[in-house]
Amino acid sequence: MLPGLWAGVLWCIALVATPAPFAVLATGDAGRVVGRIFSQEAYLSLAIAVVLLALERRAASLSGESRLNAPMLMALGAIFCTVAGYFGLQPMMAAAKAGQGAWTFGQLHGASLAFFGIKIILATALAWRAAGLSPRQVSLVGPSS
Repeated sequence: MLPGLWAGVLWCIALVATPAPFAVLATGDAGRVVGRIFSQEAYLSLAIAVVLLALERRAASLSGESRLNAPMLMALGAIFCTVAGYFGLQPMMAAAKAGQGAWTFGQLHGASLAFFGIKIILATALAWRAAGLSPRQVSLVGPSS
């Protein structure tokens, strides 16, 4: 259930929580609200990804496996995306706003968005795997006859 909740939080942030402040607040105020949302999301994502990694590692060791499996790699990928996308790029984005650094705010924002998008894909894939579904088992239009 944890991967599904995590993916849902990430999708909600991307589709609802971050666009809403820009619709009703001045750009600077909206940016501060969204920055706070992403700060909380980064710590939450790290915690969830580490817990999922530990649970997957325990399950692998109980089954006699001693190597990395796909869910472990997805959790590690999400950790990388969080560290690089938020903790790595956030200070650079603040410097770019102040006119410092080699990259523009827009370039850094685009890179941050890419890391967040990859993290959403990884969390969604983890949720999909945790549900035990194959692509053929999911129908968006209902059962076929």
